[in-house]
Amino acid sequence: MRGEAVKRARKQVDEELTLSEPKTKYDRQLRIWGELGQSALEEASICLLNCGPTGSEALKNLVLGGVGSITVVDGSKVQIGDLGNNFMVDAKSVGQSKAKSVCTFLQELNDAVKAKFIEENPDTLITTNPSFFSQFTLVIATQLVEDSMVKLDRICREANIKLVLVRSYGLVGFVRISVKEHTIVDSKPDHFLDDLRLNNPWPELRSFVETIDLNVLDPAAHKHIPYVVILVKMADQWAQSHSGNLPSTREEKKEFKDLVKSKMVTMDEDNYREAIEAAFKVFAPRGISSEIQKISNDSCAEVSSNSSDFWVMVAALKEFVSNEGDGEAPLEGSIPDMTSSTEHYINLQKVYISKAEADFLFMEERVKNILKKIGRDPSSISKSTIKSFCKNARKLKVCRYRMVEDEFSNPSVTDIQKYLADEDYSGAMGFYILLRAVDKFAANYNKFPGQFDGGMDEDIFRLKSIASSLLTDLGCNGSVLPDDLINEMCRFGASELHVVSAFTGGIASQEVIKLVTKQFVPMVGTYIFNGIDHKSQLLTL
Repeated sequence: MRGEAVKRARKQVDEELTLSEPKTKYDRQLRIWGELGQSALEEASICLLNCGPTGSEALKNLVLGGVGSITVVDGSKVQIGDLGNNFMVDAKSVGQSKAKSVCTFLQELNDAVKAKFIEENPDTLITTNPSFFSQFTLVIATQLVEDSMVKLDRICREANIKLVLVRSYGLVGFVRISVKEHTIVDSKPDHFLDDLRLNNPWPELRSFVETIDLNVLDPAAHKHIPYVVILVKMADQWAQSHSGNLPSTREEKKEFKDLVKSKMVTMDEDNYREAIEAAFKVFAPRGISSEIQKISNDSCAEVSSNSSDFWVMVAALKEFVSNEGDGEAPLEGSIPDMTSSTEHYINLQKVYISKAEADFLFMEERVKNILKKIGRDPSSISKSTIKSFCKNARKLKVCRYRMVEDEFSNPSVTDIQKYLADEDYSGAMGFYILLRAVDKFAANYNKFPGQFDGGMDEDIFRLKSIASSLLTDLGCNGSVLPDDLINEMCRFGASELHVVSAFTGGIASQEVIKLVTKQFVPMVGTYIFNGIDHKSQLLTL
């Protein structure tokens, strides 16, 4: 009997753990990108081309993060040398399919992720079966040469598939995102001004402010007036004596702070100190930022039946700003912590929440009307999506990327010359040129420089000649790369060092998460890690 009871207890515990697992398994990362971000990850299908240490490390991070499914494509077998730089293979794997071995190891890290492998050379797949890639959310292409990168980029753009190109070469790392357009609602900026509208209060906020007397005689009550109330009242008082204008010059801003300070009864009033520190929020310009204005005026905001949900909501935002918003975006609806009585804080919070809800309803109606106008289901964009858009309407971002082929064939000569002449960036630019040069070297000589023993001097001479020709082709006549860089590139011998691969793969997986969750801003440009000088730099070409 006792044994049966123990079995039942264990079964109950197992069931409870299973039920709670989805909520607790990814607890830490949920605090960063939330349930919406995690859902996007869990629905994503990722394809990895080449599963050497760089690709394996990038995919490992995504598997641990709970990506929906992975497909590993690699036609090579595990060799003895792989045991020294790839933790996803072991001695038992030698001679077996590398794609299968890596896939098995990755699956062990998170059995909730669907994993499969394809034993085929990625270069062959790119050439013979381009439609293969259309099934994925995103492709991570590692260790591809220039010709294959160009072809794959063309394929992914036509199929509207996100592409992240990654490469480690000796002590050099390379990451490049390529996608036609990437739109972000929740960009999570490091520093952003609270949406309090102290410089442009709406009627309900003014009404609330008027119910509170700054000259209250009770010292405790005076110490617990929220700084929002103090600043709105002081801004009104200032505007009345300055032809309706708010402080703009340095002298006026200092004078305004002194005015606020003069209302303090005792020097230990934290609410007034907060008001003085937050006075800059009164000086902030009204209305939407130039960046949001630019997005609103984008040609994509002229929507059609093929427009994405993002641009439909931008079109609605443009209408809202011109009408109900009176020049402002929808209110976010949250207020920061501040010294206040509980009653004042809760009532103030209600004023902001009420305004945000009203703005959301206006936006929802406009979104529905636009959807109906372009022949789409008025309910096809969910309330939660519109609400998230309203909350983040001041933080929207649109990233557009050049085609890889365009960057390679028609780079900005001015920028290349600027980077080469800049002491801080010359190393990154030099390695960028040399990564292209080694691919041309491999195309000419069927090997990478320094890849095999012997002939190092000849390889250095050949690589130097190719790099010089490449610089001339790019319009940088007379520019030369330092001999030290060329010598190091040959010494690397196209090796993948685990420490560089892990770092570069980590950068790549971080960018993949940004692209999949549509949160944070992915890097725009070509990322170069210089392991010799320990520098990470972004080149815009």
